Amino acid sequence: MPNRTSRPTSARPTSARPTSARPAAPAAPRPRHPLLGGPAPILTACLLWGTTGTAASFAPAGAPAAAIGCAGLALGGILFLLTSRGARSLPARCTRAERWLLVLGALAVAGYPATFYPAVARTGVAVATVIALGSAPVFAGLLSWLTGRARPTARWTGATSTAVLGCVLLVLGPRLTGTGTPVDLTGALLATVAGLSYAVYASIGGRLIAHGHESGAVMGALFGAAGLLVLPLAPFVDVTWLGSVRGAAVAGYLALFTVHLSYRLFGHGLRRTSASAATSLTLAEPAVAAVLGVTVLGERLPYVSWCGLAVLGLGLVLLAAPVKGATGGGR
Repeated sequence: MPNRTSRPTSARPTSARPTSARPAAPAAPRPRHPLLGGPAPILTACLLWGTTGTAASFAPAGAPAAAIGCAGLALGGILFLLTSRGARSLPARCTRAERWLLVLGALAVAGYPATFYPAVARTGVAVATVIALGSAPVFAGLLSWLTGRARPTARWTGATSTAVLGCVLLVLGPRLTGTGTPVDLTGALLATVAGLSYAVYASIGGRLIAHGHESGAVMGALFGAAGLLVLPLAPFVDVTWLGSVRGAAVAGYLALFTVHLSYRLFGHGLRRTSASAATSLTLAEPAVAAVLGVTVLGERLPYVSWCGLAVLGLGLVLLAAPVKGATGGGR
């Protein structure tokens, strides 16, 4: 959803990594190259999340945005739960405190589409995506700082600020050149809440993985529970579009690729990447969405937006580049 949504383990917003590193999951093998243990899987997940808006545009006319998001989460989340080893038995292996984290994380996962898609309907895909994902790194860093897990480093602060600036230029480019419309304040607020939801479940997922639980089991449990939570909403939204070939294809793509596969990759990346850095890396999603809009949907971007893409790319490079002497778990 993006619909995306958004990773869980240590502090997320730091161009480098938080000063206090979280321990890596015991069973995680050391990757041959630092990027393969964190940034690469996360950036691949962002690539998939960035296709969400384009894929949703192929849904049958009249399909409610909220219904599209809920369908993807319900189908993908339940599939994730059923295919992730240890996901269904995870609550039994958790401590009481960890079970409460699972509950809170599932509510945050379900809250993302509930706020993000209405924001999209009011402000548009680009603006809602940038606000949600641009605010998520900040929330993740603050959550990590407030809980005493890590303090934002100078590298993270600089890289994340650069990436957020790039997002702002990307989205506001049309308005800065006099071709845009005012941003809906309610939609912007909803998108900000979506960013908070993403930061919460990313941080919770990261913490549980840091405690030694398998990333697949953690993400499967969180998204499976969230998928079950949104199922009762089906009678209150129009789901007739799912009966068409196009509708089923769109829902299937969202479920398989933007939920099931992308969050499996995201969870894998969280094993060796802090939640703060992970959420900052997801700022790549607006760039992917913008490029697809130009190349697939025929949208046009002014030069200011292209400059924003370049600035965003610089910030992501700073976030993804390994720090000399850092270990896998400290990312």
